[in-house]
Amino acid sequence: MTQTILIIEDEAQTRRVFFSSLSFEGFGALEASCGWEGVKLAQTHHPDLIVCDIMMPDMDGYQVLTELRQGADTAGIPFIFLTAKATMAELRVGMNLGADDYLTKPCTVGQFLDAITTRLQRHTNFQQPSLEAAPPTRIFPDCPRLNPIFQFIEDHYQQPIQLQDVAQVVGYSPAYLTSLVNSQTGRSVKQWIIERRMVQGRQLLSDTDTPIKQIASKIGYTDAGYFIRQFRRIHGVSPQAWRQSQK
Repeated sequence: MTQTILIIEDEAQTRRVFFSSLSFEGFGALEASCGWEGVKLAQTHHPDLIVCDIMMPDMDGYQVLTELRQGADTAGIPFIFLTAKATMAELRVGMNLGADDYLTKPCTVGQFLDAITTRLQRHTNFQQPSLEAAPPTRIFPDCPRLNPIFQFIEDHYQQPIQLQDVAQVVGYSPAYLTSLVNSQTGRSVKQWIIERRMVQGRQLLSDTDTPIKQIASKIGYTDAGYFIRQFRRIHGVSPQAWRQSQK
């Protein structure tokens, strides 16, 4: 079944380029040159995804998203903002309104299509959750929107992972992912990765006689010295001293 993408963009040239690229890739494409027109098209055709510029003369992208999130038939449509700039304040506003991602102009056709296909796939995955997926370890807060992020950390914390790795898998830009997790939990993605590693590290220190270097490797640190420094910063003592205090 052909998936339909709605582009809401007041710059005619940008809109035509995106429209043509979608048609060439086999998507159904709709276009609107202003916010109100985009809202009406979304309410009538219920597209599979919307890409919307923020700065438009009659009705800006934030107003468009607010209007669509209030309708039962349009509230769940994945929504990507298109903007010439993306400050942290803008990211936070869009995120709080329920935007799924941002694309910063100018962007290539490849980046545009990648963002769309990634977001559509993520939306499909959310609609069809795996019955076999294990819940994230309970150190993580119960937040349905963040559970895929926490599950990825849970599955990969024993490996050297970076913010970009998490963002790529869950289909967010690194900047949007950072803002989303911070706003919902008060912590960064990196802090959650560290916290998960430290939980496992403390367990290995207290329950086993595994050497510190091996523990560091088991929980995702290729440099044992870095693990020791990070452990000391968080706990106030070295891993060896902490281990002795537990006996």
